Amino acid sequence: MPRKKDGMLFEVHPSPAKGKDGKNIVYVRPAGNMKLSMQGLEDYCNRNYHSLYGELGRAFDYFLRAAGEVMAMGYRIETPIGSFAPRLKLLREVTDPNEVKGIDVVFDGVDYNPGKLWNRELEKWSRGFRRANNPNTQEVLADKQQLEKVLRQQLGDGGYTTVHRFALASDLTYYSARKLLNAWCEGENPKLLKTRQGQVFIYTEV
Repeated sequence: MPRKKDGMLFEVHPSPAKGKDGKNIVYVRPAGNMKLSMQGLEDYCNRNYHSLYGELGRAFDYFLRAAGEVMAMGYRIETPIGSFAPRLKLLREVTDPNEVKGIDVVFDGVDYNPGKLWNRELEKWSRGFRRANNPNTQEVLADKQQLEKVLRQQLGDGGYTTVHRFALASDLTYYSARKLLNAWCEGENPKLLKTRQGQVFIYTEV
């Protein structure tokens, strides 16, 4: 049978959940090496949709500034690609609603609801799926020397790593990368220190 040459590349990874046979249930995700920068997207639009170069970047810039300003007032923004709304949280635990004051409230990010438009666009352009030859997670985890080498490289490049960065560089799943990084933070002589910065945990050398 001829090998499929188009369609989205996907990877297969084991999940923490076990199946009826006692083995890890697998899940699929897009191939981790499929990335496109903003400049790459500008080039694509210029080449395929005849847009002016920089037009897309300027549109994002206008949206970021205007949306940030009006969402800071409390507005939810409805757009063709979904809705955006400010997310809030309390700085302290409160049980009486009457005790909540403005100084107790802070921003906690942005809620995004993509709606149905993305699904329709993806289905319109889809050419099926192709399996990528992604590394076996258990084999990657067994090579401790290589994993520590990847960690040293990431700590040397900026002084920190994150679960996402480490997962991409090591060919681990997000779950396995997080589990390993957290394990390196434990014990009497931990390798790493875990610190929260905004919505992300960073890992630095002890």
